[in-house]
Amino acid sequence: MFTINIYLKFALIAINLIGGIILTIAFGFWYAFPFLLIGLGLLASYILLGTVQSTAELVQLGDFPEAEKRIALTWKPDWLYKTNRAFYYLIQGTMAMQRKDNDAAEGWLKKAESIELPSDNEKAMVALQLANIQASKGNWTYAKTQLSKMKKLKVTEGQLKEQIQMFEKAVTNRGQAKHQMGMKGGGRRKGFRR
Repeated sequence: MFTINIYLKFALIAINLIGGIILTIAFGFWYAFPFLLIGLGLLASYILLGTVQSTAELVQLGDFPEAEKRIALTWKPDWLYKTNRAFYYLIQGTMAMQRKDNDAAEGWLKKAESIELPSDNEKAMVALQLANIQASKGNWTYAKTQLSKMKKLKVTEGQLKEQIQMFEKAVTNRGQAKHQMGMKGGGRRKGFRR
């Protein structure tokens, strides 16, 4: 997808709108119309799309400090187009997890989940991250619920499939270990009674 550097976009918005206003004053509206149209189009794309795409590219590269700065340039997240708003929350949650701030990450990810993400891959990614957060808190019931959600989705991304399988193994192994501990504990109690 084609992207314009956000700082270049800001400069183009300013040049086109200011230039359009000056041309309107000096020569009339029709001379300024193309500049105003381009400036307003770029401004609308900034308001509706934000800096989500360029931030996502930075997150994929692992440049989290720069990604934090870039996502902060999004003016009004509530005004973003629905899909971009969901990705905005997803990116914020991912960056909060990177900072080890699980409570903030959970809040952002639940917001993303509530908006209806566009594909099953994104839905599974959010469910997996929420499951991991809850598993780290010891809330295995919620983690299992999220796992069953993930299994119902048609995940096409290979790496995500592997992560889901690894999480499922962790949940299964945890359940087996708990069952074995219960068996050993039961045996000790019987021995104690004798």
